[in-house]
Amino acid sequence: MIQEPLTVFLVLVAVVFVAIRLEEKVKVARMLGSVLLAIMIAAILANTGVLPQSSRTYDLLGGLGVNLGIALILLGVNLRTVVSAGPKMLAAFGLGAVGTVVGAIVGSLMLHNQLGGETWKLAGQYTGTYIGGGVNMVSVGRGLGTSSDVFSAAIAADNVTTAVWMIICFGLPGVLGSWWGDSTSSANVGITDSEAAAHSFTSSVTAVPIKDVAALVLLAVGAVWISSLISDWVPYIPQVLWLTTIVLMLAQLGPVRSLSGGPMWGNYILQVFLASIGARSIISEIVRVGPAILYFTLIVVGVHGLLTFGVGRLAKLDLPTLVVASQANIGGPASAMALATARGYGDKLLPGIAIGILGYAVGNYAGFGVARLVHAWLTGG
Repeated sequence: MIQEPLTVFLVLVAVVFVAIRLEEKVKVARMLGSVLLAIMIAAILANTGVLPQSSRTYDLLGGLGVNLGIALILLGVNLRTVVSAGPKMLAAFGLGAVGTVVGAIVGSLMLHNQLGGETWKLAGQYTGTYIGGGVNMVSVGRGLGTSSDVFSAAIAADNVTTAVWMIICFGLPGVLGSWWGDSTSSANVGITDSEAAAHSFTSSVTAVPIKDVAALVLLAVGAVWISSLISDWVPYIPQVLWLTTIVLMLAQLGPVRSLSGGPMWGNYILQVFLASIGARSIISEIVRVGPAILYFTLIVVGVHGLLTFGVGRLAKLDLPTLVVASQANIGGPASAMALATARGYGDKLLPGIAIGILGYAVGNYAGFGVARLVHAWLTGG
């Protein structure tokens, strides 16, 4: 088993590289997306004894690494441009978010006897991850102080459920398209502009000037530092909420919006970090903690799906919009982009990325809010 921290880091960046290349070259891998692939590959390496379950590398990535990744991605969020997602996509995303919140509360009510004192923390984590993606899950979990055993099991369960939901969402248009009466199931409107926007999220269309890199690093590190100081002064509000708020405020300034490369670098850092989460996703943890933690994810995503597609159908929202929005909720913008690209929904690509980034922004707030609500209910005050 590899133990030396630098070697562990080398394996993780190699895993991310392989996942990205597979996404580019293999159709099935493109359906899953490089983020989920990296998590799954790292999990396989850990569960077969190649990577350790704990490492100083994981600790560094889970601390400074994830904070910098969050800051860099959110520095590229222009809240005004979220309107470009259009009312239908925003409505579908909001519907999915409500479904996630309801699912987290229902799961807590059904499983609190089995999960005990960690129930409210899991409710917050799964609310965060199934509104904005895995980054929010980790942010909320760290902020709430979820125990390490439950945290690892929660990640492993989330990986399984997220992969299953991606497959379901990919297949739904083919299964339900004719019954849905969907005339937009294979739309290719605006594919060129949308793909260019997607490209800017995962890579650089043009060379990134060194001055932009210097400014982005300064802003990201500065925001992490300031949020840490404020968190020390006001300890009852988690640092990640201060960080999210500070960075979103900075991102609305014209000079900051002109900087290029932030989402790309943030996305890469978070992919390496999520690979480290995969390495800590030891399947035996689910068995040891108990299957209830897997049932929790299935309940949350199941309720999310029922409300998203049930109410969405009644509201006459088209199926491609709903599946892309659902993936933006469950897996984040990378998953939404992967599904829209694989299904040929060119007109959904840019809106899917926009609402996925919005999920990054609001997932932490929703996660902590639901956690406190469930905690108050379980403790009677």
